[in-house]
Amino acid sequence: MAGAPHIHIEDLNLHYRTKGNGSVTALQGVTIDIAPRSFVSIVGPSGCGKTTLLKVLSGVLRPSSGKVLLENTPIGETDLSGKVGYVFQRPLLLPWRTALDNVLLTTEIARKDMPLAQRKAEAREWLKLTGLAGFEDRLPHELSGGMQQRVSLSRALAFRPSILMMDEPFAALDEITRETMQEELLRLWSVTESTVIFITHSISEAVLLSERVIVMTARPGRVDEIIDIPFPRPRDEELRGRPEFTSLVQHIRHKLHPRV
Repeated sequence: MAGAPHIHIEDLNLHYRTKGNGSVTALQGVTIDIAPRSFVSIVGPSGCGKTTLLKVLSGVLRPSSGKVLLENTPIGETDLSGKVGYVFQRPLLLPWRTALDNVLLTTEIARKDMPLAQRKAEAREWLKLTGLAGFEDRLPHELSGGMQQRVSLSRALAFRPSILMMDEPFAALDEITRETMQEELLRLWSVTESTVIFITHSISEAVLLSERVIVMTARPGRVDEIIDIPFPRPRDEELRGRPEFTSLVQHIRHKLHPRV
């Protein structure tokens, strides 16, 4: 990997305390380097620690041992406000706020020094970029599931985070909407400076979107393999039909399901 990594994870371990003074190892010996402005996906069985890893990177959980550096600074010593955007599986929009006001939510905290008129103009621009021009004044219940997730993505991007963490953001969408959102995400990522860390259960989605795919084992979560994706950008849905794409998906599937 050329140049200094944006995120450096070295021998990361995380243990949970359980009732009766027992413990569960969620992550074990995880070592990963993530380059600036790269798109990295994490795949693995349910319960392998994918979301736990995001919580460590976002400062919500402290590792039991190991090293986690953001731009060469330990994550516990870094002010993450305004640096990390998060998109969840569910949009988690405030139902009483319009699409525009939901996008403004994060900037009210992270960019409160910016004049309101400027923040509104930028929020409208993000909604436009995600295909929601004309829907700024709609409440969440007036939007489809895909449109709600576009608002959620616009909200995360509005304060231009250096790291965008996405935890199965398209899992609840129908296949057609999901493919559309994948294309939208790649287009938006190409015009931002964000490093994307993307969790998904869809192997083909991971291969289509990413520059690297991190394959994790069942609990305790360890890194089984880090795969560099060789396909040039820009990418589109036609890539899925190519034999080399299918072969790579099958390779990852075999890693996750050795008997398949």
